[in-house]
Parts: sequence; structure tokens; C-alpha cells
Amino acid sequence: MVLEICASNIQSAINAEKAGAHRIELCSELAVGGITPSYGFIKQVLELVNIPVFVLIRPRSGNFTYSNDDFEIMKRDIKFCKESGCAGIVSGVLNVDNSIDIERTKELIQLSKPLEFTFHRAFDWTPNPYDSLKELMELNVDRILTSGQESSAEKGIFVLQQLKKLTNGRLKILPGGGINHQNVLVFKGGGFEEVHCSATLGSKMNPTPKVSMNSLKFLDETVEYNSDVDLIQSILKQLNDKA
Repeated sequence: MVLEICASNIQSAINAEKAGAHRIELCSELAVGGITPSYGFIKQVLELVNIPVFVLIRPRSGNFTYSNDDFEIMKRDIKFCKESGCAGIVSGVLNVDNSIDIERTKELIQLSKPLEFTFHRAFDWTPNPYDSLKELMELNVDRILTSGQESSAEKGIFVLQQLKKLTNGRLKILPGGGINHQNVLVFKGGGFEEVHCSATLGSKMNPTPKVSMNSLKFLDETVEYNSDVDLIQSILKQLNDKA
């Protein structure tokens, strides 16, 4: 059974290979579900580990419905990953109603070739997982990373098994979300070929800071935050008026 480790820093990637994991999904910022890692991070991992590295292509946190500029960033990141020697791409695009954006996802798949393409957990936002599965089979994705549209893969095991059955071997269902040493045999016993987890363990390294850099308001996935033209201009107006 293939174990994919979601690594969001260099030490996690090194530890994944050291421990015997079979593959890495590389990302940054696990707290928001992961975003695309930096070029420097990707390069360093590829130099230090020998197991296959799949890279998450997600230009920002929040929803999976992207602007034209977001989409251009995604395509540039995929080209960089191909040129750098990555083994796979993990990505996907949704419409405003959270259905799969077929045309844009197809474009990303074509651009990723010959690398393997995993449709990521945006799948868990789609209105109907079975309809979405059919669409992704038609697009010839290699696998779908999903929790079975539940808060954890263990809770979503029924849907995961139904999805696996419906694939008829045309793609892999990759269970992910809350998988650990206590429940991993549920998925092996269920006949899944691969599992995905982060296997993270926290260790406090520094004293509590005077000022937190975390901002909870930016974690609302129903809101898109952008620097606002009017607010920027109002600040400049204050500065210019006082000049």
C-alpha cells in the first residue's frame, strides 16, 4: 500500500523519506488546506529527497474558483514543476456553484502531462461526488484525493468505497483526512491502494510571542479578501492632505 505524506516544510519532506514513505505531496500552510510551495522550497526538496514529489498547485487559500490572474499563476507553477523534475501535480478548479470547472481542469491536466495528475480535495466541495467522479474519469485524471466529503476519511468511508467501486479501476481513489496509525488499516482492509496523511506532531520551539501574526478572519473560506482600491486611496488621501 502506498503511503503519501503531505509535507509543508523541508524537515517533514526529509522525515517522510527517512521513515519509508513512498511519495510526498508538497505544499505550504496546512492550516488553510495547503497552497503552492515556493520555488525555492520545491528545488530544495527535490535536491534532498529521492522519492516521488507531487506538488500542490493552489495559488491562494479560500475557495477553488479562480480569477484569470490566479489561473495564469497556476499554469506558470505547473510549468516550473515540470522543468524541475517533479513527479506529479495536485490541483483542480471549481465553478462558483462548486461544480467542477471542466474546461480549466482539463487545461491543467493537459499542461501537466506527462506528469501524473491528482484532483485534490476541492472534490469534497462538489454537490454530488458521483457525478463529479464521472466527469473526472472522462478527463482521465490519475487519482482523486478525498475524504469522502466528510470531515475525516474514516467518517467518509462509505462514500469512499462507493467511489472506488464506481471507478472500475480507471483511476485511484486516494483517501485523505485524519488518517493515522490507529485507523489506517480501515483503508487497507477496504482495498484502497494508497492513503494520504501528514503524520504531523507539534513541538514548541520558541516562547510565546508578544504579538500573534495569525489572523482568524482570513480563515473564513466563504469570504475572499483583497486589498481594496477605495481603501488604499483613502489612506493616500489622508497622507497627501497632511503633506
